[in-house]
Amino acid sequence: MEGTNQSMPIIFYMMGLSSHPELQPLFFAIFLVIYIATLLGNSAISTIITTDSRLHTPMYFFLINLSILDICCTTVAIPKVLQIIQSKKKIMSFAGCIAQLYLFTAALSTELMLLVVMAYDRYVAICHPLHYSTIMSKKTCILLAATVWLLGFMNSMLHTGLILRLKFCPHNIIDHFFCEIPSLLSVACSDTYINNVVVIIADIVTGMGCFTLTVISYTYIISAILKIRSADKKKKAFSTCASHLTVVSLFYGGVIYTYVRPVFANNPDADKVMSAVYAFVSPLLNPIIYSLRNKEVIDALKKLLGRNVIPQR
Repeated sequence: MEGTNQSMPIIFYMMGLSSHPELQPLFFAIFLVIYIATLLGNSAISTIITTDSRLHTPMYFFLINLSILDICCTTVAIPKVLQIIQSKKKIMSFAGCIAQLYLFTAALSTELMLLVVMAYDRYVAICHPLHYSTIMSKKTCILLAATVWLLGFMNSMLHTGLILRLKFCPHNIIDHFFCEIPSLLSVACSDTYINNVVVIIADIVTGMGCFTLTVISYTYIISAILKIRSADKKKKAFSTCASHLTVVSLFYGGVIYTYVRPVFANNPDADKVMSAVYAFVSPLLNPIIYSLRNKEVIDALKKLLGRNVIPQR
């Protein structure tokens, strides 16, 4: 019988962090700090952009979308991780695991495509500045954002639907700290060939494909930067591009490694590290890299703080 039709309840034992019981308090503290910092950072960016009319531009519109996705990614995963660390049984129900899988995969897929849109936005702004307002109109931005959200959730729905067709034993040990496609496929009791094929195809399109388009956009951007005469402006632009590419490479690299490699080999410890990079570290760094290093955002933050601290007369 398939996973959703089995008479006995299906339980997953999340044992990803159980091999070092003496480090459980440390793991709990690290994940808690990451979660709080991610929530504060991304919430602050969203608030700053929303309240300052000078930041109501396509780039910051997409940054708000990125912040929402980062909050979703961490909120879907980390609170449950904290609960499992504190729990002695360390179990997750089948329904809870599937819900986490669907929401996390949807947010992850959407962010993969959103990063391409953000790179394209910067490409148009730097390489075609005179046509920027025409190309990146309000209608276009909303359409692009809605498209990546829709495609992200459709991609997740496809993978989740295929997993629901699989058989699972009543008790399953998962060597991971949250439910992801590779970790569930590794404990399935039925043939996962179709799932693996779909994962590879989806990863080639949304992972490698999006990463390639992002790199192409930044290649054109860097080419345009090289033509800048001012040494200071050139250095600042290169610093920004290098920071963006570092975060993008970590994010895409982690996703591609995690979702393609398990089909050919299995290394749970490496999977956990790479999952932590794109699921927790990347959402933590994004507000710093994309916004808090931006002078416009810093000025808007100072203005917002000044408005709240200094009473109006």
